[in-house]
Amino acid sequence: MIAPPPLVAVQDLVKHFAGERGWFGLGQPRAVVRAVDGVSFEIPPAQTLGLVGESGSGKTTTGRAILRLVEPDRGRVTVDGLDVLTLGPRELRALRRRMQIVFQDPYGSLNPRMTVRQMLAEPLAIHRIATGPDAERRIAALLEEVGLDPGFGRSYPHELSGGQRQRVGIARALSVEPQFLVLDEPVSALDVSVQAQVLNLLAELQQRRRLTYLFIAHDLAVVKHIADEVAVMYLGKIVERAPALALYAAPRHPYTTSLLSAVPVPDPTAQRNRIVLSGDVPSPMHPPPGCPFHPRCPHPKKNDRCRTEPPALRAVAPGQLAACHFAEEPL
Repeated sequence: MIAPPPLVAVQDLVKHFAGERGWFGLGQPRAVVRAVDGVSFEIPPAQTLGLVGESGSGKTTTGRAILRLVEPDRGRVTVDGLDVLTLGPRELRALRRRMQIVFQDPYGSLNPRMTVRQMLAEPLAIHRIATGPDAERRIAALLEEVGLDPGFGRSYPHELSGGQRQRVGIARALSVEPQFLVLDEPVSALDVSVQAQVLNLLAELQQRRRLTYLFIAHDLAVVKHIADEVAVMYLGKIVERAPALALYAAPRHPYTTSLLSAVPVPDPTAQRNRIVLSGDVPSPMHPPPGCPFHPRCPHPKKNDRCRTEPPALRAVAPGQLAACHFAEEPL
């Protein structure tokens, strides 16, 4: 059976931010911040790629660069065969109907001066999808689809709970009938019980609408329940990528192993081999030479090669890639 072509393909995506100058803007610029430094992956139609890592690893910048909410410095991004980075303003605006984002903060991403109905009507009008009674019917249907009563259309964001606000954010993204959604930590600001409800909603919407997700998160336990494949980022680079089942069963990069060891287990009697990393995350302005993880790596065979030679992201098992010189050897 021939696999379908990917809906989203990212190749060697790079985004660096210029460092600040000295006092009063004088002096030489500081070293650039390597927020995203050569990221590549593909997402098949109607599947979910989980992009995980610590704060500052470059996850959110990757998602925004794909959508051109920040302009990448280099790379190639295609969505359904269209090269996103070469499109002009008119073509990009048309493509935005097919790719949307759900932000992390369900309050900060909503306009406090607009009602829910007004926020959902705005994209319908901008993209000339519906106005008048047709727009009202679509808005009511959208609210019901995300689990809200149509009466919430008269509410302002401050009158809603965090979970209700995030449902409104999801409804707004769905209003233009996209194919691809960037979900930027969509449940990290919610209570645990509400997180489960929103994750179930996203799974149902994906199945019903055949949506493709880039699910950005720092919590591997959350990603496990929704992702088909997982990519792990560290200092702007992907250090491991694998099908979700394979990665959780047998991680090949020491960083992934340490992240998984920190996932809470709801069993107080369970024996855990907790891996505590030493030191702090290096600055993306001054990444260490060689393997970027080597200053914190707990691998017993870490040596001078790790300190001088950057490891390539390579196949270490069927469908599993890892950027580690000792990926085939247990930690």
